[in-house]
Amino acid sequence: MKKFLIVGLGNVGAEYANTRHNIGFKILDALAEAESLSFTTEKLGDIGTYKFKGRTFILLKPSTYMNLSGKAILYWMNKEKIPLENLLIVTDDLNLPFGTIRLKTKGSDGGHNGLKDTQDKLQTTNYNRFRFGISDEFSKGSQVNYVLGEWSEDEEKDLKDRLEKSIALIKSFGTAGINNTMNAFNGT
Repeated sequence: MKKFLIVGLGNVGAEYANTRHNIGFKILDALAEAESLSFTTEKLGDIGTYKFKGRTFILLKPSTYMNLSGKAILYWMNKEKIPLENLLIVTDDLNLPFGTIRLKTKGSDGGHNGLKDTQDKLQTTNYNRFRFGISDEFSKGSQVNYVLGEWSEDEEKDLKDRLEKSIALIKSFGTAGINNTMNAFNGT
């Protein structure tokens, strides 16, 4: 059975639960809710297991806080013997309009501390990442407040549809492969 590690980046704690920066957690929570899964607290994170079409998806929400995500990712990749090509990291992206999906197989960290730590721990920039656009609708000097701020009313309305599309992307990644998934979802 093929195994995949799907990592949603975010920060632990109720104060971060509905913030833009926690979209990785929110997407994995939406998948868990849609499929009636639950997470258990394990070493370095909360883990859920989802079986779909002969694949096993290990869902990880690191408990290391965003800036130290790489430690949890490396630990679970080794523990579950997940090859690098079967890793997908779900993260927010300020450089994309709200709700825009961008799937990539490699690239820079784009100034994202969670990706920066991941690249440091994995010693490569060649890993799959699913960037969810949160836009850059903030004034100069207020980036941190924006990223750690809660969704606006308009964003909340559109989020349900975007979460459903995100769940479909994760399933496609495991069943149709990265290239077919990029073709089907990028820019949608």
